[in-house]
Amino acid sequence: MKNKKNILSLLFLSLFISTNINSQNNDELIKPNIIIFYADDLGWQDVQLNDLDEPCAWDTPNIAALAKEAINFTNAYSPAPTCAPSRAALLSGLHPAKTGITQVSGGTIPKASKRSHYISPFYPSGLMPEHFTIAEALKMNGYKTGHVGKWHVGSLKIQSSTNQGFDFAHESRGAHQGPKKPDTRLTAFATNDANDKFRLSEEKYFPFTKEDPKGISYPTDAVTENALDFIQNNKEEPFFLYLAHWMVHYPIHTKNRKLLDYYCDKLGVELPEVDTEWTKEGQNNPYFGAMVTTLDWSLGRVVDLLKKTDDPRNPGKKLFETTYLIFSSDNGGAETRQKEIMSDNAPLDKGKKYTEEGGIRAPMLVSGPNISKGETKDVLINQLDYFPTILNLTNSKIPSRYSSDLDGLDISNVLLNNENDVKNNSGEVRGDLWWHYPYGDDVKNQSAIRSGDYKLYKNFNSGKYVLHRLYKDGKRADLEEQYDIAEESPEIVKDLSTKLEKYLKDYDAKLPYKSITGVTDSSDKEKLAFIPVVATDVLDTISRTVTIKLEKGKSKVVESYALIKISDKPSAKGRKKLKTTYIEVPLEFSKDKLEYTFNVPKDTYAYGVVFIDENRFMVTSEFHELIKTPKKKRKNKNKNKKGKKNKKG
Repeated sequence: MKNKKNILSLLFLSLFISTNINSQNNDELIKPNIIIFYADDLGWQDVQLNDLDEPCAWDTPNIAALAKEAINFTNAYSPAPTCAPSRAALLSGLHPAKTGITQVSGGTIPKASKRSHYISPFYPSGLMPEHFTIAEALKMNGYKTGHVGKWHVGSLKIQSSTNQGFDFAHESRGAHQGPKKPDTRLTAFATNDANDKFRLSEEKYFPFTKEDPKGISYPTDAVTENALDFIQNNKEEPFFLYLAHWMVHYPIHTKNRKLLDYYCDKLGVELPEVDTEWTKEGQNNPYFGAMVTTLDWSLGRVVDLLKKTDDPRNPGKKLFETTYLIFSSDNGGAETRQKEIMSDNAPLDKGKKYTEEGGIRAPMLVSGPNISKGETKDVLINQLDYFPTILNLTNSKIPSRYSSDLDGLDISNVLLNNENDVKNNSGEVRGDLWWHYPYGDDVKNQSAIRSGDYKLYKNFNSGKYVLHRLYKDGKRADLEEQYDIAEESPEIVKDLSTKLEKYLKDYDAKLPYKSITGVTDSSDKEKLAFIPVVATDVLDTISRTVTIKLEKGKSKVVESYALIKISDKPSAKGRKKLKTTYIEVPLEFSKDKLEYTFNVPKDTYAYGVVFIDENRFMVTSEFHELIKTPKKKRKNKNKNKKGKKNKKG
């Protein structure tokens, strides 16, 4: 069967165009394995890799040990300052602005925020079947593919991991599962009870203290265990494991009482008698510290298995010698949630949800065959680079329509040849990286570009540019981003703003729109009288064609699209809440842009149309419900199991 597959692969090779292949100088190595160990909300300063000013308070001995066998990239970035956009970008190799997935929890009707006069653009809930993932690419090239942990790039069945190229998926929270009432994070700890699904391990691990010189036990973590099982069960074939941990995302807690006590002693703090939000500033939250060290423990378990396990496909080698392991995080550190202080990204400015350094710079290690050990590099890296790099490292081939659309660059020359510059297919050195986040308040709502030593921001609400010089001649300058030098550096602002504006245009990046409510600007108030107005809105039930006509004499429409609500097929018993999402559908329109039409697909639950006028005001038609969305049936609390009414005591 394998020979037949190889012959077929050769026959179809002409249909594919591969990425440029750099020699690995190891002809004996057969198809290396790939593991992406992806943390959630782990900041650049939350690990013992990039200590600046003050050392990290959290203990990460396994991450530090891996760094001795890997390259540590100190200028590595996530594609976005939040979870879902980064995950979608890593998996698809496409910039968030290209997929439109630029924020979490998408697929909803755009609405004005109470805190802003602007409306965020519509963005999809996640990846769709038309997106081509790294899992599909590697599966096409003979790899077994597994996803363990957090998905968060679509909740419909058509968006699921097993419909995006993964052979295996386990997506529980594992030990990250928060306490259930009446328990709190002061009481919900793992035990040695055989019936405890988080039962403490017999094996002992870090920390090693006077009280526990042989180490402590850790709660059973289904995420880690399923990752280890996937490796063991698939080592006979080349495998790709996307291990996306839920840690160290909120809720901030630990099921490991010993580890919590260790951090209380280390930080010199005491646990309160009542579970309240932790408000001490800096890296002083013992719950968060325990989560970071638990994440580190999980990485240690994976590395330990790789080092102990023979690779049956490469005799004489352990899996660690034949596996490329990439460690990073989906965005910068989350410093706070409501009143709870979790960690501190200093000296980096801000954190998650911001395009400042604290929100997008992430720890990153890469180890594997022919990669230098113990190296540190400051070259600019984006997680978008993973897709083309993995294709090269595995000598995988994909259709040219996908490879030509990838937004990252192959960094194999840096990994394998110890070069210091990332280059494109034409041999040109990478000059910059950029981010797009048109959401949130007046501070968050911006795009950014990093070029060499400089970082430029464009705020969408004010239209203002802000410029910082992070480094000067390779040395730290204003890494804290405290000094705006835009006025004194007009040429640099012009150069970087031109690049940024070109990116925004080329990628058709969606920007915030003006809301027709709460308008305070006098000139905008005058323009309100001319916003587009829907005159008629008709659905032909036979042809399923919607026709919308606008009133004449109003402002010109410059952008328009329909939104339709789709869903999974409802369960026969209706016990589960129906998962739905809106997706964007293009419109046909008349030459004068006063009449718009589109067809409503069968099984559409609701639809409506969005218009943007020449003054950037957003106007929506009425949204019509075609199929009532069923809700999860609730049990009658007034009846006991036998169906009789409970008696009042």
